[in-house]
Amino acid sequence: MNLHVDQAKRILAANDRGGYTVPTDRLYPFQWNWDSAFVAMGFALYDTDRAYRELERLVEGQWADGMIPHIVFHAPSETYFPGPDVWRTKHTIATSGITQPPVFAIALRKLHEAAGKGAEARTLPLYEAALKWHRWWYSARDPDGTGLVALLHPWESGSDNSPAWDIALARVPTTTDTPVVRKDTGHVDADMRPRDEDYRRFIHLVDTYAACGWDPAKQWEKASFKVAEIQTTAILLKAGEDLEHLARLFDRTEDAIEIAAFNNRTRKAIMAQWRPDLARFVSRDLISGEDVEAATQAGFIPLLSLDLDKQIADALVAEMKAWSKDLKVAFPTTKPGIASWEPKRYWRGPAWAIINWLLIDGLKRNGHTAVAEKLRQSTITAIETEGFAEYFDPVTGQGCGGLGFSWTAAAYLWLERRVDVA
Repeated sequence: MNLHVDQAKRILAANDRGGYTVPTDRLYPFQWNWDSAFVAMGFALYDTDRAYRELERLVEGQWADGMIPHIVFHAPSETYFPGPDVWRTKHTIATSGITQPPVFAIALRKLHEAAGKGAEARTLPLYEAALKWHRWWYSARDPDGTGLVALLHPWESGSDNSPAWDIALARVPTTTDTPVVRKDTGHVDADMRPRDEDYRRFIHLVDTYAACGWDPAKQWEKASFKVAEIQTTAILLKAGEDLEHLARLFDRTEDAIEIAAFNNRTRKAIMAQWRPDLARFVSRDLISGEDVEAATQAGFIPLLSLDLDKQIADALVAEMKAWSKDLKVAFPTTKPGIASWEPKRYWRGPAWAIINWLLIDGLKRNGHTAVAEKLRQSTITAIETEGFAEYFDPVTGQGCGGLGFSWTAAAYLWLERRVDVA
């Protein structure tokens, strides 16, 4: 028996708060959206009932308009800022007012397949929730029908502190109505976390949208940060493919046609963001109209949801290899050696097991199985050497951020069993 598998399961059990999992104790004491989707896929390998419960608890936070927020505050905690009093949302269970990458439908398909015969009754309400959320994405965050969905806050990307936001975020004022009371730096070294100035900008945006009553049309109008983001859009497309698959499985023909139309529009829109000179895909700043050329992992995530021409896939892989050269742990979230590269700071360089998981699936999809296997081994070795850290310094291999981390445990369970990759 693999002792690390046992340890991963123990971490998920320790972070269970009654049918939902916190990312890690104290630093993140609530239920996070995309964390829970990854965690549900981990549970699906050995406890489908608990995996369903994870997604069901997340959907308790779904808004009437279909949005699934990035945090559901099921129980109070004093160890995290900003809490419900800062968000000022109206949902019956306290939630944040922004969303996160829609991994949900990807998890739901995997869970439905793992659960086997008779799972439809439990899957269907979650399918309905996922469909409502996808409709929200396309209405609230792509009102012009471009096929690319926009983020109105860096936290919605999941890659909160990425160099991808530096230019767009610099336009956001640092003035806030809310006193910024950092709690994260009491749990984790400040050198690994976002800077105070950035935090004030993050909270300025929260204040702005709270003043809009969290109305999507008003937020769209008032937003001083608006980025059509390539990682989130690529995840939405993969989730859309899985949602379309479930719709056809359940004979929801009209749904399937609607979802397929979303997917086709998005597929074309992502392809239009390919930049051969950079050898990666780019996001677009909707306020300036400029490409976001920051060199981050987001530019490679379309591997997950596109069947790319060999020439493009080969160019992406060559660029990934160049970024990974001489690193102890791949894959870095910022290109090594550039000015914004900080290998220990949150989303500005570290390697993350869940990003690697998405990239591994994308590499396999596009025929680069040997590269996928190398990345799988790198991820497993990092975890087995350093433990279930939030993320890893790619240069030294050191585990950084929060420890005993749920999604790292889930990624390990998923990647460890995938001996079929090579």
